[in-house]
Amino acid sequence: MGILVFLGVHSISIVNEPWRDRMVSKLGIWSWKGIYSLVSLFGFILIVRGYETVSYDSTVLYRPPLWLQHLSLLLMLPVFPLLVAAYFPGRIKAVTKHPMLLSVKFWSVAHLLASGSLPGVILFFSCLGWAVWDRISLQHRQTRPVPGAPPSPVNDIIACVIGLGLYRPTPECLRIGSKRQERIPQRDRQKAQTTATDRNHRYDT
Repeated sequence: MGILVFLGVHSISIVNEPWRDRMVSKLGIWSWKGIYSLVSLFGFILIVRGYETVSYDSTVLYRPPLWLQHLSLLLMLPVFPLLVAAYFPGRIKAVTKHPMLLSVKFWSVAHLLASGSLPGVILFFSCLGWAVWDRISLQHRQTRPVPGAPPSPVNDIIACVIGLGLYRPTPECLRIGSKRQERIPQRDRQKAQTTATDRNHRYDT
C-alpha cells in the first residue's frame, strides 16, 4: 500500500503531466506542493512501518553471499553525493543529467544485492523500476528545473563532502545483511533439532 501511494504520487507527471499542470493552475503551486508532500510523507510512513512489520519473518527468495553485501556498501557511496548534486548543480549534474534518479538506481541495486527477503525485493525492485521508467519518460517530456544553488564547479565539492558525510557505514552495517539472512536458517536448525529430539525420544520409548 505504501509503495503504491509513494511511487504513485511521484508518477503523476509521468502518467498525466497535463493533469498535473491543470491542478497546479487551479490550486496554486504552493498548495499543490503541500498536498504532494503530505501524500508522499504518508506513503513513506506506510512503507517504513510495513517493512519493519514483515521483514523479520518474511519469505527469503535468495541469500546473497557476504561479499555481495560488502559490494552493496560500496555501491551506496555515490548515492548521497548524487542526491545532493541534484540541488547543487555542477559537473556531476551536467554529466549524469538526472543525478537524483541515478541515486535511486544505485540505492535500489545496492539493497537488492544485500537482501533477498520478499518485502525487500518488492520494495527495492519497485523503486528501481520507477527510476528507470521516470528516466525514459524524461526523453519525451520537458524537465522541470529543480530549485537549488546556482551552477558552479564548486558545487561538486559541496555535493561530495555533504554526500559522503551523510554516508558513514559503521561496523554494525557490515553485519546487518548476514544477521538478517541467518535468522531463518537458525530457526530452521532449531526446528530440525526439535524434530530429531522427538524422534529419538520415540525410539527410546
